[in-house]
Amino acid sequence: MLRVAVVGSGPSGCYTAQSLVQQDPEVRVDVLDRLPCPYGLVRYGVAPDHEKIKSLQNNLRTILEHDRVRFVGGVQAGPGGVPVARLRELYHAVVYCVGAATDRHLGIPGEDLPGSWSATQFVSWYSAHPDAVDAGFLRDARSAVVIGVGNVAVDVTRMLARGLAELSPTDMPQAALTTLAASRVTEIHMVGRRGPSQARFTTKELRELGTLPETDVIVDPAELALDPGYTDPSALPAAQRRNVEVLRGWSETPPSGAPRRIRLRFFLRPAALLAEQGHVGAVRFERTAPDGHGGVTGTGRFEDVEAQLVLRSVGYRGVPLEGLPFDPDSGTVPNLAGRVLREGVVTPGEYVAGWIKRGPTGVIGSNRPCAKETATSLLEDAPVLTRKNVAEDPITALRAEGADPVEWTGWQSIEQAEALLGASLGRNVVKLPDWQSLMTAAHGDVL
Repeated sequence: MLRVAVVGSGPSGCYTAQSLVQQDPEVRVDVLDRLPCPYGLVRYGVAPDHEKIKSLQNNLRTILEHDRVRFVGGVQAGPGGVPVARLRELYHAVVYCVGAATDRHLGIPGEDLPGSWSATQFVSWYSAHPDAVDAGFLRDARSAVVIGVGNVAVDVTRMLARGLAELSPTDMPQAALTTLAASRVTEIHMVGRRGPSQARFTTKELRELGTLPETDVIVDPAELALDPGYTDPSALPAAQRRNVEVLRGWSETPPSGAPRRIRLRFFLRPAALLAEQGHVGAVRFERTAPDGHGGVTGTGRFEDVEAQLVLRSVGYRGVPLEGLPFDPDSGTVPNLAGRVLREGVVTPGEYVAGWIKRGPTGVIGSNRPCAKETATSLLEDAPVLTRKNVAEDPITALRAEGADPVEWTGWQSIEQAEALLGASLGRNVVKLPDWQSLMTAAHGDVL
């Protein structure tokens, strides 16, 4: 029997487990996660109002309830937890599906001012990630700038414009709901350094901005016209062409005078965050222009945009995991079809899948073929891997060494507690927002 540990219970981890048990009728898979809750970014990264995408949890649930798959939450791999070397002793193979755990920085003056955050920090807060802190994101904020034009940027822009009636049916934690409902932010600028034809958001996400109650979406036709792809969209791929047409429609529609405004800005590159009384007060942008090669160049002209809240959404980056090689340039673990490479040589028994394997690219579905490739490599190696003697039950060994795993019944107890919390607040399911309440629920204690 082949025993495999998959580290990470997000889509890439779940799809890896699924591929392994589908391809080999004997393999047993433990899906480990440092959190007591499964599903990774599907639980803690998908916007609360995107119920259809969040329903992917039902597909991942089916995988984790397979009779040869076990969810093992509350187990940290690496520093402060189970050493990577120990995992290799307990299992025939270990697959790391740890994603890209940090954000890219802008690298500009003032980026660390109070009021400047990564979009991921903001998302974690309103998604009830237990590591998140209530950092007073919206305190005294009237104007916000979101730097980036991808789907995450659209998500946080939309959350800033949502009202109580729209957020109450979601599973957003109560404290975040109360704060967002009381927000005084009326101006939201979503800003990209390149043109509309090069934006990374999907048309479906973009269109949602136009459906928000009491909110005008404002686009400057002069900024759009700077983009050759906008002027003549005929050569653009279909997705980009649809984006351009949506933006064109907004640019031709006069504002209605709604109490909130979302301004989509293009060809502006952040140059500095400006302080006002020790807090961010504005963002200085340099106007850019197409360079004729798909990029942009600075023009030396600057514009300051008022903002008491700045959220950067310019991409993710993998971080090193102790005991594994790491390529700092790509932010990935060097690998060959998912097999970990140490100084160019395959390391038997160590594998990667997902963003830590290929970089932070693609959508949730992109993890399926990626996971299948890794699972296939692992199973090809199985005749060699199974020569090693491993623990009969790795979970028993982990408990004996001081770990406190949260198994599937513990996660079900968390789900029940979240349903009860929602009912007590007159809402649907409401997420538990901190480690203490999650672990208390996992052990079946009354909150």
